[in-house]
Amino acid sequence: MAIAYGKDLARFDDVASVEEAETLLQWVQDCPSGQVDFTTCRHLHAANLQVLMAARVAVAAWPQDEELALWLQAALTSRQE
Repeated sequence: MAIAYGKDLARFDDVASVEEAETLLQWVQDCPSGQVDFTTCRHLHAANLQVLMAARVAVAAWPQDEELALWLQAALTSRQE
């Protein structure tokens, strides 16, 4: 599984595929104050991004991959203002 869920933190690892979106949605509904950690994420399917944008989830750590980090920051930080 590319997303490891804790009580207050979801860690994205490697490639988060479309199949993960439903579980991610359930987690953000159950943990509205939860944060996400993208440190080792290399790819995030748009379905997962849509869940995160809609939920306005706080980001604890951005990806090490600079291009992915810029893409996610543009999508997620504008939604949190």
